[in-house]
Amino acid sequence: MKLSVIVSFLIMSSLESASAQSAYVKMGQQALMDGDFRSAVSHLERACITDSTNANALWMLGYSYYHSDNYKKSIVAYTRVIAIKPADASAYYYRARAKTYLGRDNQTAPADKELYLLGAIVDLTKAISINGDPNDNRYYQNRGIAYRDYGMFKLQNNSHFYDRTRGINSLKASVADLEKVLNNNPGRMDIANLIDQSKAKLSQATANTVARH
Repeated sequence: MKLSVIVSFLIMSSLESASAQSAYVKMGQQALMDGDFRSAVSHLERACITDSTNANALWMLGYSYYHSDNYKKSIVAYTRVIAIKPADASAYYYRARAKTYLGRDNQTAPADKELYLLGAIVDLTKAISINGDPNDNRYYQNRGIAYRDYGMFKLQNNSHFYDRTRGINSLKASVADLEKVLNNNPGRMDIANLIDQSKAKLSQATANTVARH
């Protein structure tokens, strides 16, 4: 086969591949916008097979997995996004949200709960550092909740992972983050209730410590 024919074939194959990838991305994006996340997953998975470095397609795939309650695959997709775009705060945010859900799941093994909840806190801290907006309440609110969940996990007396100091410190961090959100939005009664819950757990943990002494 002549070189010119081979080159022409390769160019056409590349264009066809790019066209197919673009079509899958567009269909996936439309399905996502329509709230049909299962269809979005189907289209975007195909797009990402064709081009595994398309950060936008991977982001939408992670988002679609997340809204399909497939949190493990969402984490994998957002991890791939972060490998390509390490300064994407939203990828850290949604990966943290997925980790938080898995950390709360009763079916999750305690050792994995520890990793997921800690991972969520780390991801949200990274997102906050990248985002740089002190008034973006989503990051602080979700980190405050992750801190609370982790604190309660570490304060379970019958658990091999019990650690009073880390549990108390995590609850204090939870209160600090949530109070920041409430200061920006004084009318948020849902946040006020979350603060009360963290403070109640903190008081209980402190009281138990005093009783032991």
